Amino acid sequence: MLLGALVDAGAAMSVMQEAVDAIGVEPVHLSVSSTTRQGLAATKVDVKAPRSTVTRTWANIRAQLEAAPLAEEIRRSALDAFSRLAGAEAAVHRTTPEQVHFHEVGGLDAIADVVGVCAGLHSLGLTELSAGPVSLGSGMSRGEHGFVPIPGPAVLQLLSDVNAPVWSGPAHHEMCTPTGAALLAATVTRWQEMPLMRVRTVGHGAGSREIDEVANVVRLIVGEPVGQPETGTAVLLESNVDDMDARLWPDVLAGLLTAGASDAWLTPILMKKGRPAYTLHALCAPKAEAEVRTQIFARTSTIGLRRIPVGKYALDREQAGVRIQGEQIGVKLARDDGRVVNVSVEFDDVARVAAVLGLPVKEVLRAATAEAHRRFSIGARGPTSG
Repeated sequence: MLLGALVDAGAAMSVMQEAVDAIGVEPVHLSVSSTTRQGLAATKVDVKAPRSTVTRTWANIRAQLEAAPLAEEIRRSALDAFSRLAGAEAAVHRTTPEQVHFHEVGGLDAIADVVGVCAGLHSLGLTELSAGPVSLGSGMSRGEHGFVPIPGPAVLQLLSDVNAPVWSGPAHHEMCTPTGAALLAATVTRWQEMPLMRVRTVGHGAGSREIDEVANVVRLIVGEPVGQPETGTAVLLESNVDDMDARLWPDVLAGLLTAGASDAWLTPILMKKGRPAYTLHALCAPKAEAEVRTQIFARTSTIGLRRIPVGKYALDREQAGVRIQGEQIGVKLARDDGRVVNVSVEFDDVARVAAVLGLPVKEVLRAATAEAHRRFSIGARGPTSG
């Protein structure tokens, strides 16, 4: 279904087939057809592979992927997906990833699914992939070891590892396989409802059967982000601290930024019993939250944090540059609906150039700012060069 959605959205089938061929296993062919599910037009991709008696382990598949002539991004995503599959199967069967025999998910069709999807995403040039709650289904399914409940244990393990939102959904069928869950876990960068975007193409990938409860399709919406408010796209971690040497704070703030915080700062406050103190604030994306939280506890004396989901207004940003006496200084541009609304020079570059030229920092800052505003006029549209 993911393969079909990618093709329907404009991914190059030739790129996907070439990536599958590059693995060097028995010949596997991807075929495309048009169909409908509950009256909705969709694309179906079938994986045609010969019967294989090879029992593939994680070590076997890893070696094949590492040796294959694939684009590095495709290889990295495919290795990530199969690594997650191995880890989930190992957790379910209480063994180690190296000892896992993949059985159903280690067949040629699964290798084609994983490598083909990773190649398709790469061909679309996506920079982010968002996904809403994953519909898992309900009931029972026959597997290699007999009947298992839906959702399967490996599916739950894979999606819980990445804190993905899930629900059973309206259909009493298996709606998410371990291979699909592994691909979502490896490629989704943000778990949320559809973000603000300008839609460019929409792809529908058909499942193998028609079901009564819902159209059996996966939908992929490809678009461009809009510099407007995005609800719940960041997390603010806060703590009041009154018992720490103030000389440690610069190291704390630097450590949080290194850990993935987009910003970190202090607010002076007065606490109970008249104690002077600081509130530590760390703003970060959800995917960086765990590491930022770890660093706060490691670098400060706090024993508790407040966690506040926040929305943000984010303008489109670009990097440009100007030259002062032959030395390059970075410039950050902010655009609102294509128009330049803010121009700022990188102060670290200014200080470096001032030292190189033997000039006061304020003079280089003044010259760089004037040159940046001359080249990138406020309100202007179009490319950054000028």
